[in-house]
Amino acid sequence: MALLRQKKVPLLGIDISSTSVKLIELSRRSKGYHVESYAVEPLPPNSVTDRNVSDVELVGQAIQRAVKKSGARTKHAACAVAGSAVITKVITMPANLSDEEMENQIMIEADQYIPYRLDEVRMDFEVLRPVANEPGKVEVLLAASRQDNVDVRVAALENAGLIAQVVDVEAFALENSVGLLMRDLPGQGEDAVVAVADVGATLTTLSVMQDMRIIYSREQQFGGRQLTEEIQRRYGLSYEEAGLAKRQGGLPDNYEPEVLEPFKQSMAMEISRALQFFYSASQIGAVDQIYVAGGCAAISGVADAIEAKTGTRCTVANPFAGMTVSPRIRKEVIQNDAPAMMIATGLALRSFD
Repeated sequence: MALLRQKKVPLLGIDISSTSVKLIELSRRSKGYHVESYAVEPLPPNSVTDRNVSDVELVGQAIQRAVKKSGARTKHAACAVAGSAVITKVITMPANLSDEEMENQIMIEADQYIPYRLDEVRMDFEVLRPVANEPGKVEVLLAASRQDNVDVRVAALENAGLIAQVVDVEAFALENSVGLLMRDLPGQGEDAVVAVADVGATLTTLSVMQDMRIIYSREQQFGGRQLTEEIQRRYGLSYEEAGLAKRQGGLPDNYEPEVLEPFKQSMAMEISRALQFFYSASQIGAVDQIYVAGGCAAISGVADAIEAKTGTRCTVANPFAGMTVSPRIRKEVIQNDAPAMMIATGLALRSFD
């Protein structure tokens, strides 16, 4: 029934995004978590399209390169499917059922919740909490995804010589890693309403959380590819050359005021717009804290631009802030990549569930 059930073994957290594979391995020590291995490996163009793995072999090869680059020896891994490919529903079940009895009952009633044939999906469930004012009942989170969404990720990991121990949902992995960030908030963020703006290559996802659970999510077509394409157009470079120049520098003096600054303002505007959609759809009230994540979060001054536009405190997400790091990892490199490692970190944390 499960997407893939988890067992307590060390796991590589592997985030397969539209442009890269991100890998992280954590261990737990007396003073907290320790980064054992880490790597980011670019993906060939069109190997992942519309957040789906379209070329299993190319993605598997990229994962294999990431494993080799990181020096990781762990063979078990956790990956995730995009939230848009998953149906989730909170249902009510009797509290006195065993896991096996609950699974059987869910299978009997699944056609009420899942608009696909059961032999076409992978499902899993998690008991959340007792139902308020209904003794003897619990809320259960049911998650289901088309089998092929899961199978292509499992196949990519297997092509890289890994064992897929967990297939999670990106939103749940994000919830896992946000807990690391909220330790710095008053009361460790217990009563805070927190937004995470994940700005990737082509997509910006705003997730609003309360009590460490996502209560609202919105995707918008905006990302770092627009900056790359503007560099390409403005300076007559190929797309690959523009991407390299964006990361490594060396662009003309007018780049920052005429290209980068307008992009930062557009990014702040997109996040502000997404927040306004949340406010119009919710009675929760104001967001207390914004974390900006994803590859674009590493651009200098982005958090300040978002804070100025939204009027809400904004911080660049860094899931490694309280962690120690293996001496074979260059700290300045992992710190630069940290905002883009939120989902991979949340997956790696499944080792300790």
